[in-house]
Amino acid sequence: MCPESESMATVQLKNIKKVYPFISGEQKKNKKKADEPEKKKVNLQITDEGVVAVQAFDLDIADKEFIVLVGPSGCGKSTTLRMVAGLEEISGGQLIIDGKVMNDVAPKDRDIAMVFQNYALYPHMTVYENMAFSLKLRKEPKDVIDKKVREAAEILDITQYLERKPKALSGGQRQRVAIGRAIVRDPKVMLMDEPLSNLDAKLRNEMRAEIIKLRQRINTTFMYVTHDQTEAMTLGDRIVIMKDGYIQQIGTPQEVFDHPANLFVAGFIGMPVMNFFDAELKRDGKKYFVEVGGYRTELDAEKEARLAAHDVQSQPITLGVRPEHTDVADAGISAKVEVAEMMGSSVHLHVNAGGRDVIIIVPTIDMKGNYKLGDTVHFTFGGRVAHVFSKETDKNLEF
Repeated sequence: MCPESESMATVQLKNIKKVYPFISGEQKKNKKKADEPEKKKVNLQITDEGVVAVQAFDLDIADKEFIVLVGPSGCGKSTTLRMVAGLEEISGGQLIIDGKVMNDVAPKDRDIAMVFQNYALYPHMTVYENMAFSLKLRKEPKDVIDKKVREAAEILDITQYLERKPKALSGGQRQRVAIGRAIVRDPKVMLMDEPLSNLDAKLRNEMRAEIIKLRQRINTTFMYVTHDQTEAMTLGDRIVIMKDGYIQQIGTPQEVFDHPANLFVAGFIGMPVMNFFDAELKRDGKKYFVEVGGYRTELDAEKEARLAAHDVQSQPITLGVRPEHTDVADAGISAKVEVAEMMGSSVHLHVNAGGRDVIIIVPTIDMKGNYKLGDTVHFTFGGRVAHVFSKETDKNLEF
């Protein structure tokens, strides 16, 4: 917890895999016949070994880095965290913390601490006793325990609750206690599994800010799991986006927002979600254009250079444009207004353009009147904000 602490905490996950074996009798029931297509269970692959929850997971985490694993339910993010914690056995690959292979090391000897979604506090103990419990098990001196508990309580602003039982606390206060119980141990690695998902929206925002402040005060490497992309974007130095047990992309929040690797990442990151269109990519020498709904725009020089480097040719594409990057105009792609949501500083126009649902964000300062159901509007976008995805592979053609 002390800023002067020099303990290093790099974490490497090398080709990590997790397979849940079939329970007796289940294999026969699930085993596919030769002519059957491959079965999926919650979109996870089923093999003769069992259900594959995580595979080909490669990640190097730097000392004191804050890494966020994000993805929809069932994508393998919590399973990955539990393998790092030692709560799940690793089926394949290596987990290395500070240069030591940890696959077979007991959880208590890994020098990690975990904060759970449901707080997991002892109801019969006071806040102080909950936070001191792991230090008592270690047989630390009483004065050391007292100092660490009070330091952590001060950092988390829960000193006034130290003599209360968990049932007398709000959800946000309980989560602070759970975090305090973890940080008193000075862990090399702090694991957090959806710690804010049980809180209401206002508390979630407050606790997000608290975690950012906490991270600046304690010298620990963080691995944080969430399905909430806002948490991922605001907390992570880098985010790891997962789907069906596989990593889809690793990058800074800005990188994955600006340069999504594929359609899944493009649709998952960003709120409201990215608009997608059936479009044409046209190449003319070194220049590239996208054409959709009678509108044509040239891509910016950076995108053109990347496409040219991969020798991308003219082809049908899925075009992605974020709602905040669309502009209502006098001419362009024609669309019919279906819903207009007033959001204060902007209006979210839900329109139908060529059979596709599209969202256009119009700043209220730019509005020339109210939009009504059935109104015809036109919109455009620039070549710098157009994302071009392969129809065959769903991958971003720039990369």
